[in-house]
Amino acid sequence: MKKYIKKAAAVIAVAGMALSTAACSNGGKTVASYKGGKITQQEYYDDMKKSQAGKTALANMIINRVLEQQYGNKVSKKQVDKQYNNYKKQYGSQFDAVLQQNGMTAASFKQNLKTNLLTEAALKDIKKISKSQEEKAWKAYQPKVTVQHILVSKKSKAEEITKELKNGKSFKSLVKKYSLDTGTKNNEGKLPAFDSTDTSLDPAFKNAAFKLKTGETTKSPVKSQSGYHVIRMIKHPAKGSFASHKKEIDDQIYQSMSQDQQTMHDVLAKVIKKAGVNIKDNDLKDVLAAYVSTSTNKK
Repeated sequence: MKKYIKKAAAVIAVAGMALSTAACSNGGKTVASYKGGKITQQEYYDDMKKSQAGKTALANMIINRVLEQQYGNKVSKKQVDKQYNNYKKQYGSQFDAVLQQNGMTAASFKQNLKTNLLTEAALKDIKKISKSQEEKAWKAYQPKVTVQHILVSKKSKAEEITKELKNGKSFKSLVKKYSLDTGTKNNEGKLPAFDSTDTSLDPAFKNAAFKLKTGETTKSPVKSQSGYHVIRMIKHPAKGSFASHKKEIDDQIYQSMSQDQQTMHDVLAKVIKKAGVNIKDNDLKDVLAAYVSTSTNKK
């Protein structure tokens, strides 16, 4: 989840939105008091708008609201809840602790998920995929394959396992005896089916797997961040036609676009421009300077 939250923050930093600038009105209302004095909303507002935290909070609020205004009909509560429940299931009993470690609540995490979905909707609306992009992605595309593997910590152990397989030992028995992957060890080392668009697996692991035909096993250890692998291909289907995989291809292209900082900067700049944002407070006129020219922020 930490990886996801960092990714979401790269598009738009949502954390800290609670630092509301609602103090524009009723400025005499007391926010806090102490013996011999108090802090009013106006004082709080005047101090916050001069800080980077305050400016960031306002920029976040503006971007979230214009995204909601323009693309809210493309993102449903059901979509947000589905993603939220997937993360909750993935982290199990540790979910609340992980949220807390990242300084988030269930509500703020759902807001992050929604913002990410709204930004994806904006990306797909503003940036259209070209035929040449699809052709390039299709050339590199690999269909979903099913493999089993044995993970060990040393290259020499992986080489030893390869020799045992050549001598007739079953893959299943060697998984049970040697594999350090507790998540797949009790299922003969089988991984969920994956294609070339998968981002959860180590690239070296995927590349080695895609070179195997059905029934083949890697002849040398495959090094990844987790250790060394011996991989066996259970099912490697034919690539098929582009038409049958167009959705996966387009999703892969958009996923790549979403990770490009300049692309997402351009997308958000167009969303903000379309919204006709008008900053009324001269001290805050530059809060969107990272996205648009300050000349558009007329007082």
